[in-house]
Amino acid sequence: MAAPTVLVVEDDPTILALLEVNFEMEGFVVLTAEDGEAGFEVAKESKPDVIVSDVMMPKMSGLELVQALRGNPSTKRIPVVLLSAKAQGADVRNGLESGADDYVTKPFEPLDLIDRVNAVLLRSGES
Repeated sequence: MAAPTVLVVEDDPTILALLEVNFEMEGFVVLTAEDGEAGFEVAKESKPDVIVSDVMMPKMSGLELVQALRGNPSTKRIPVVLLSAKAQGADVRNGLESGADDYVTKPFEPLDLIDRVNAVLLRSGES
């Protein structure tokens, strides 16, 4: 079975590097983008198995990214896990209502996030 591909969309270079290393250590092929617009372009070109995206980013927020992905026939079925410091119940609800498959709040344990990503992949039939 081929290794799953994850696209990590995160504007904080430290968190991006942390996620990249952790996903690679768990056997994922990792693609990265530093904002929602770039993430949308990478998703359309590469069709990753799953996307992990920050919510608060320049150019296009994570919520806008999810809506763009869901509105595009070639990306609408890609599972998305949102990652955000916005941890209020309303924020989580907004993220899930935007079309995200899961919502993880910062600070987070990288291995817990990977477990959640794997769970989303199982539910979507990609893993």
